[in-house]
Amino acid sequence: MCAAGVWFPEIRRRAARASRPVAESARQASRTRLCARLRGVKTIIEPFRIKSVEPLRQTSREERERLLEEAGYNLFLIEARNILIDLLTDSGTSAMSTAQWAAMMRGDESYAGSESFFRLKKVVQELTGFRHVIPTHQGRAAERILFGVMCRPGQSVPNNTHFDTTRANVEINGARAVDLPCPEAADTQARHPFKGNLDLAALERLIETEGAANVPLVMITVTNNSGGGQPVSLENIEAVKRVASRHGIPLYLDACRFAENAYFIQQREAAYAGCTPKQIAQRMFSLADGCTFSAKKDALANIGGFLCTNDDRLAEQEKDLLILTEGFPTYGGLAGRDLEAIAVGLTEVLDQDYLQYRIASTEYLGRHISERGVPIVEPPGGHAIYIDAGLMLPHIPRHQFPAQALAVELYRHAGIRSVEIGSVMFGDKAPHELLRLAIPRRVYTQSHVDYVVEAILEVNARKNQIRGLEIVSQPRFLRHFSARFRML
Repeated sequence: MCAAGVWFPEIRRRAARASRPVAESARQASRTRLCARLRGVKTIIEPFRIKSVEPLRQTSREERERLLEEAGYNLFLIEARNILIDLLTDSGTSAMSTAQWAAMMRGDESYAGSESFFRLKKVVQELTGFRHVIPTHQGRAAERILFGVMCRPGQSVPNNTHFDTTRANVEINGARAVDLPCPEAADTQARHPFKGNLDLAALERLIETEGAANVPLVMITVTNNSGGGQPVSLENIEAVKRVASRHGIPLYLDACRFAENAYFIQQREAAYAGCTPKQIAQRMFSLADGCTFSAKKDALANIGGFLCTNDDRLAEQEKDLLILTEGFPTYGGLAGRDLEAIAVGLTEVLDQDYLQYRIASTEYLGRHISERGVPIVEPPGGHAIYIDAGLMLPHIPRHQFPAQALAVELYRHAGIRSVEIGSVMFGDKAPHELLRLAIPRRVYTQSHVDYVVEAILEVNARKNQIRGLEIVSQPRFLRHFSARFRML
């Protein structure tokens, strides 16, 4: 039940009657409530104060030029101490709270039957409703186990958009990772409220063409990382569930940014404006048969993840594989203290004030560069801003990797590390040439973001001088992590 006292069947009826795709009134109401609590002040502040600080090291442009050359112009290969503002990823880079650090002190490091596991299990089950909670050391381990058990060569796994490790773990098992983003996602400048949605018609065609027996599961990534951090509507999840159920196919969520997705639903689906983020998240999970989860994102932890299912037989197979490669099912490759931090983080991340600050601070970066002519994926996503490098640098062809070239130039100019989401990461399957600026949770202040804005605008002012790259060496899988380049 939502805070307004309305059961979900009635909410679905209200959603069907909603005429506007984006609930502007809901967003305004949320801001008004926060402003009232802040005695009328309109500035959205960080809902925390800083208790410990870490120094940042300044480097010269000459140093950065040398470091780039030594790293083969791959920012993954530059030591973190030489990065000023690190927007490479929001995964595992969060600042943990005092409550999380305190909880870590009671971590039970027992090999079997750890109390820390049972505390985490209780939190996860209360949030998701899944019977089986299988801890892993991070999200890609959950993906490897899930696809290793469920996928066979020649099968197809549809998703709104697979991210890098998800795709790799599908394909290494001989299956085919099929991206089915909604049509609106093709236009980076379109301001559709739920550009992370899965294309229902395309899903129906895939199942009809491949046969339901050759589709072991359907997956929805919330929010859609490869598609610009765009959210998925509850209406879309419900519709995908109906299609999958009709064909006897299980539905899974890649749920590592579930809380941010729930907040977008609250703000943009009018029928859910009266629900808390937790209630919306519970509804999302109730529609799925299982999930993979990286606790390094929306559990505000530095390591960890889990795999969930309601299928008893599947859970046994997954636990057998877990024991072989990760650890006993009550620790799954994690220390007890990490299990404790995740349990607390899953509660903190659903706080309304935190989520409002989180989404507003990301939008702040996006708005300040887009209003000055830098093309971004619209509307701004939850965990990151994505610059459309293909639009920004039309003089650099795709085979010379415009987004990677922009990432190199941004580091060279200002010491900022970002990541390419384009042809380097996804090859010919990349629909866009994007540069992702991922915002670590509770780490940087507004002045840091203002520095990033200034640097991007300065690079944009001389964008015609940026040159492309070519690959010198690369591995077989996940080449973006270790490929080396040279400037053209």
